[in-house]
Amino acid sequence: MRLKTYTAPTTAEAMAIVRRELGDQAIIVSTQKDADGRGARVTAALENAPEPLLDAAEAPAEPVNVTETVRQALGYHGTPPRLAERLAATAGALDVADATLAFAGAVDAGFSFRPLPEVEIGRPTMLVGPPGGGKTVTTAKLAARATIAGHRIGVVTTDTYRAGGFDQLAAFTRIMKIDLKSVSGPEALETIVRGFDPGIPIYVDTQGVNPFDAGEMATLRALIAAAAAEPVLVLAAGGDAMEMAETASAFAALGANRLVVTRLDMARRLGGLLAAADAARMTIADVGITPHVADGLATINPVSLARMILPHTADETSSAETKAPS
Repeated sequence: MRLKTYTAPTTAEAMAIVRRELGDQAIIVSTQKDADGRGARVTAALENAPEPLLDAAEAPAEPVNVTETVRQALGYHGTPPRLAERLAATAGALDVADATLAFAGAVDAGFSFRPLPEVEIGRPTMLVGPPGGGKTVTTAKLAARATIAGHRIGVVTTDTYRAGGFDQLAAFTRIMKIDLKSVSGPEALETIVRGFDPGIPIYVDTQGVNPFDAGEMATLRALIAAAAAEPVLVLAAGGDAMEMAETASAFAALGANRLVVTRLDMARRLGGLLAAADAARMTIADVGITPHVADGLATINPVSLARMILPHTADETSSAETKAPS
């Protein structure tokens, strides 16, 4: 896989050049505006290129040790050592000189990515997770996305114990002119879900539960069964990697196989994201990069995740902290 950077007055024109020279198989790695705002740069990659595409002016002065670069970056992000070593070894074994793209290949080989659909027909989508992960805002974002697309939906909350839990979601649904339903137990939830018109997507917000409390998890399991719902785990980025891994595994035992990661805009360490998805064998779905409901959720893929992780190494961080002004 080789890289080449194209410049043009606008991003659209740069993209057109990429497609014309490299074809539809080109992978867009990044798009950037020039510092003066008068032009755009698009960096593209092409698998199995017949000749190097890397611009001579951008060629590295010396070969990069891909394995060590990836290992250091994952160490900075607090990735569990065994997972970090596995990913670094996989990246180093690929015939790719660019560390970011090599790491993207390792991530692609070890993780699955699939965005949540615009609407989910057939089973209610139930947002589950520990307290403070962002389930309510994620529920509102999913509801807003479906509503803006013109779908009639149902929204239910079982978060009737937390102070302000209902009011927070109600403030969002009121703007979207959605009649928010509130229930306090499995039987009531089953009745509400069955009362919605067939074929409409249903989103269920739940109270945060302690994944290591058997009683709370049993209650959540009963809610999932009552609604015949698909549980989708919502975790905030930036947490301790081992804690996030154990938390994800606990919710996987309840049937959650998709993961939404929130607060990506606030997190500096993403090892927990990798650890959670790896330990629970969960598909990484959408991510939250803003608390604003109108901005919705964002998609993520191996290349975009690699670009967030690879700029950082322990040495670079130590150097930056040493030189920081007091």
